[in-house]
Amino acid sequence: MYSKPAFLFDLDGTLVDSVYQHVLSWKDALDQEGIALSVWRIHRKIGMSGGLFTNQLLREIGEEITEERRERLRKLHAEAYRQYSDSVLPLPGAKELLKTLSAESIPWAIATSGRMETAEQNLARLDIEASGVPIITRDDVEFAKPEPDLFVAAAERLGVATNNSLVIGDSIWDMLAAQRCRALGVGLLSGGYGAEELQRAGAFRVYEDPADMLNHIDEVGGRRRNA
Repeated sequence: MYSKPAFLFDLDGTLVDSVYQHVLSWKDALDQEGIALSVWRIHRKIGMSGGLFTNQLLREIGEEITEERRERLRKLHAEAYRQYSDSVLPLPGAKELLKTLSAESIPWAIATSGRMETAEQNLARLDIEASGVPIITRDDVEFAKPEPDLFVAAAERLGVATNNSLVIGDSIWDMLAAQRCRALGVGLLSGGYGAEELQRAGAFRVYEDPADMLNHIDEVGGRRRNA
């Protein structure tokens, strides 16, 4: 019997326009640690867990990586993000897309590499009640993207299989995680990655933003009742 696929959403750059606020927050944190790093290098790693993010960046420039330093950078990033978060808004069509899925009884969840200390500010922008929607953060899993744990946990919370799920994200890390849990990846350009990059990482469809995806929802198994 046919069942509608579940939609597993990344958060930053997918539903809320927050990628560059995170980039600037990491830049502030790294500057405070005396680590000089170009903004473009930071952007290329956004979407990973904070721990893996700092590991990769510091390894690139040959800086020492200690657990104490990693934790200090995480806290500095969270503090800086609180200052930038007032400018974060839902991406075009994000609220409408989620409302449409709910109205059509299509299961959906959010799975973000961010910890709740930063994610809760973005969730508030979407008017999401945490009690009614499965929300998986970095606090809930052992490993974050590009490991598939976040999306596996989100699917389990919904009671669905990952191979009957779509992973919607804005980064190559989302698409790689989707492949590793045998979900179909849908890429959005709203986080700054190009269409070819997302497709090479496994996206079978790429849209500009949530509004564009909603306009083509039938292409990804989200057929509406009157369509």
